Amino acid sequence: MGNTYGKKFCITTFGESHGKAIGVTIDGCPAGLNINEDFIQRELDRRKPGQSKITTQRKEGDRAEILSGVFEGKSTGTPMAIVIFNEDQKSKDYAHIADKFRPSHADYTYQEKYGVRDYRGGGRSSARETAARVAAGAVAKLFLKQIGVEINAYVSQVGAIVISKSYTELDFSKTEDNIVRCPDEKVANKMIELIDEVRKNQDTIGGVVSCVIKGTPAGLGEPVFDKLHAELGKAMLSINAVKGFEYGSGFKGVSMLGSQHNDLFENKDEKVITRTNHSGGIQGGISNGQDIYFNVAFKPVATIMQDQESIDVHGNATTVSGKGRHDPCVVPRAVPIVEAMAALVIADFYLLNKASKI
Repeated sequence: MGNTYGKKFCITTFGESHGKAIGVTIDGCPAGLNINEDFIQRELDRRKPGQSKITTQRKEGDRAEILSGVFEGKSTGTPMAIVIFNEDQKSKDYAHIADKFRPSHADYTYQEKYGVRDYRGGGRSSARETAARVAAGAVAKLFLKQIGVEINAYVSQVGAIVISKSYTELDFSKTEDNIVRCPDEKVANKMIELIDEVRKNQDTIGGVVSCVIKGTPAGLGEPVFDKLHAELGKAMLSINAVKGFEYGSGFKGVSMLGSQHNDLFENKDEKVITRTNHSGGIQGGISNGQDIYFNVAFKPVATIMQDQESIDVHGNATTVSGKGRHDPCVVPRAVPIVEAMAALVIADFYLLNKASKI
């Protein structure tokens, strides 16, 4: 039913935005992994609402509680269940749209698919579900750290404001130094000003989260349908509000000649590398050991604090009024979500690759 991701490192999320709790089960985490609960909580804290003036003011502690699969601080190899209890639901904020379809939301499509509709904040289609992914992604990060894989995401664009530098020129240790999670301080300040202005105008704006995966061993991925970049694309496009994914040279590569775009191989210190990395660390659907880098485009948040024309469940014209607590721009809180999904993909392929060899 689309609630499960992965083949070897497999997660299933559950729960609704305004239900009692949300959570995730992780099946396939190798036994003996040190489960650092403080690290898992820090990852959730990066995603949780109410962080700053440019995020939703819903107050959720997002405290993770591990129910199973861990003994004396280590994974047991059995299914790990993590639950996050909802604390600040205000379902009455959504009563006014119980029979109305909000523009660019999943209200209409959800009702057409299931024949029922949970209008309390979007129910299962709410971005609150991503907290469960971040918890699972934190466990995947702990696993990947053991094999030297490092994942760093950051905000590279808000509206028309874009970081002009390559990721190789950025200091990722500065990403968490500001509320927009952009490692370039001057650009970050401009982004914050823009988001705050949009918020005051009761509107929303989109942006781009870029991600870099370092230390991925060569050989991960499959050559046909389960290409590594295809799975990364699927993982990113499964995140709420994502409208685009590109890796490596992406759309800019179409303006280059083959002689410019080809990544030439060389042997450096008995290690195969490429002089350039337009391929984004993936060739033929399989990792080549170089940095994997990609961009994820997020649309403006669909809920705006303005009246909009729509229809109700009976097909009658109506007006939808924006209420509740929503992000004026989702990308600052999306950074840990992108990292989490990237970690889940790489962890899954790493375990698959081990299983495919004698």
